[in-house]
Amino acid sequence: MIAMPHRNMTAWTDDGELEVLTFGLGGETFALEAVLVREILDLMPETRVPGADRLAASVINFRGRIIPLADLRIAFGMMPQEDTTDSRIVVIELMLDDEPVLIGLKTDRVNEVATLLRDTAEAPPAIGMRWPRDHIRCLVRQGGDLIVLPDLPALFTTLIARGGEPTIH
Repeated sequence: MIAMPHRNMTAWTDDGELEVLTFGLGGETFALEAVLVREILDLMPETRVPGADRLAASVINFRGRIIPLADLRIAFGMMPQEDTTDSRIVVIELMLDDEPVLIGLKTDRVNEVATLLRDTAEAPPAIGMRWPRDHIRCLVRQGGDLIVLPDLPALFTTLIARGGEPTIH
């Protein structure tokens, strides 16, 4: 196992386990720490926000609260894809600037809750990645699959630091 930088620390248990929700996005398998997940929703109407950053260009009504709807495809440079009957929104709660923030994440499908082992986790390599390294907390091998744990606090803190100003792509 390779030591991971402090900013990428993940809440592994003392036994070296991490409970996650796995989901599909653009043919890849991603995972979120299960403790972040508040709810899994079917797709619902979304409202585009003119001038918003492409990463979170829409909002949804979640139990009477307006929350941003993020498309991680943007952060990972993936091509847009049509929603399917398997597409879901995973509502998570992150601490950003010491404040709890609810965010909806669009997914192609939700797979399962799984337990990952720290011994199978690695920091993203410095070269040979098709995604920005600072977008990834770690990569985990499970069976023959590679699971990507995105660094959501880093992604969304950067968005807050820009004051929500749109990015130019």
